[in-house]
Amino acid sequence: MADHDWQASIVPPIGIELSREQQMACAYRILDRVGFNENIAGHITWADRDDGSMLVNPWGLWWSELTASDLCRVAPDGRVVEGRWDVTPAIHIHTELHRERPDARVVIHNHPYWVTVLAALGELPELFHQTSCLFHEEMVFVDEYDGTIEDPASGSALAAAIGDRRVSLLANHGVIVTGDSIEDAVYRAASFERQCRLAYDVLRTGRTPRPVPESARQETHDILVERAPDIYWAGAVRQLLKSEPDVLK
Repeated sequence: MADHDWQASIVPPIGIELSREQQMACAYRILDRVGFNENIAGHITWADRDDGSMLVNPWGLWWSELTASDLCRVAPDGRVVEGRWDVTPAIHIHTELHRERPDARVVIHNHPYWVTVLAALGELPELFHQTSCLFHEEMVFVDEYDGTIEDPASGSALAAAIGDRRVSLLANHGVIVTGDSIEDAVYRAASFERQCRLAYDVLRTGRTPRPVPESARQETHDILVERAPDIYWAGAVRQLLKSEPDVLK
């Protein structure tokens, strides 16, 4: 492997300072552009204040049309305290996970296609590719579907099933990705959908697959966590702003 102590001396910047609301709006559109979506479904929360309140998308807007001024703020119990619209009743997926996991500053949930293929099969993606090592020892399969989550008790039970894992594949449902920053969470979410597609396509060949060796997984994971999220984020935001500058409004 390469020199593990390598650090870039300088990297391309986004070019402008973004508010938290603008960063959130970019996150929705970036993930929508890479297929981490299902029409009206999905929500992202960012517990960005010491009072436990969270930024979240309003119910009814698609991720592809959301702008910074559309975001709502909810209290730790899910009540809307700022914003023009209501939020999803599934907000308790987020409120309870944030409550149980101080490290989960950002929680992303949706039903992207390749994720839900594996959720329907009841399988976590195998680590067949270098980038898939990002999920080494980070995944859990929640093997029970009880319907939609619309109350704190159901959200708390789901948080308990997830435990300390950063990526939770939900049977017959979708995925929950957590991160300690917006950059970290978005990189993991985008990468997970791609790795699910890769894993499924590898298995479809009918040939005996070649997983990443166990001996290389942890080291590769650590390198990706250290080097990739900020670089991915900056590039994705630059590309987004070139074609969709209205996201910042």
